[in-house]
Amino acid sequence: MMELRIEGLSKKFAGKMAVDNVSIKLNAGVYGLLGANGAGKTTLMRMICGILNPTSGNIQFDGQDIARMGEQYRDLLGYLPQDFGYYPDFRAEEFLWYMAALKGLPLRSAKIKSQELLERVALSAVSRKKIRTFSGGMKQRLGIAQAMLNDPRVLVLDEPTAGLDPKERVRFRNLIADMARDKIVILSTHIVSDVEYIADQIVVMKQGGLLITGTVEQLTATMEGCVWSCHIPAREAEEWNARYCVSNLRHEGDQVELRIVSSVKPANHATSVAPTLEDLYLYHFQDEPAVVAGEEK
Repeated sequence: MMELRIEGLSKKFAGKMAVDNVSIKLNAGVYGLLGANGAGKTTLMRMICGILNPTSGNIQFDGQDIARMGEQYRDLLGYLPQDFGYYPDFRAEEFLWYMAALKGLPLRSAKIKSQELLERVALSAVSRKKIRTFSGGMKQRLGIAQAMLNDPRVLVLDEPTAGLDPKERVRFRNLIADMARDKIVILSTHIVSDVEYIADQIVVMKQGGLLITGTVEQLTATMEGCVWSCHIPAREAEEWNARYCVSNLRHEGDQVELRIVSSVKPANHATSVAPTLEDLYLYHFQDEPAVVAGEEK
């Protein structure tokens, strides 16, 4: 069974611990890596990709240290960084041929694989158009295509839907789910809906460490009795917003319905409601500067 094992992994920058003693075992499947800005997600992913060397700890693929595997490990890896580099005057197909050459694919194989991937990411009709004419969503789909050129066994995607509109985000999520068979896919985000429906496991990071891991069902179960619904007069909404973590507010005439994330029942008339992954995120990150639907810088 394919396995990526991370043991005691830490990374320190100028005295600050960006990733702190992370240990986790990953098998084939989609892993949603959640966390606010500065949680250590990108640093962790760059170490998984061999771009950064850890301060301590190690990463093993099928029992071999990836640092010792070197090129052999990179041949198994696909990576889409937050801002992947591209040449705006390249045509889409030319860009994939170029990236395939960098990955050591022969030209004939590169052209066949590029055409297959352009069809798969719904870009074959614009394969001869210059990348500078593409929308943000089209560029991201081209990015996933380049990450898949070598048919990787480990696919790492760092904030792949940041800046995309809702329709493109849904399309991208579906694309990732379709491509994830028989691979270890690590998808970093702080947009909860990106991983809620496609991730087999959720890995939550906070302040450089692992906070909690599990399936969506397992994680939301930990929030039972911590999410409430109640109706209050509209004039009191501002006061309640200041007092509690309000995840949703809906006006109903001179009343408002509040969805509140709190380990303590906020009022006698409040009723317990089924928690979601977003509720869990807000519970653990309500004091962080990042927001659920924002973009990580």
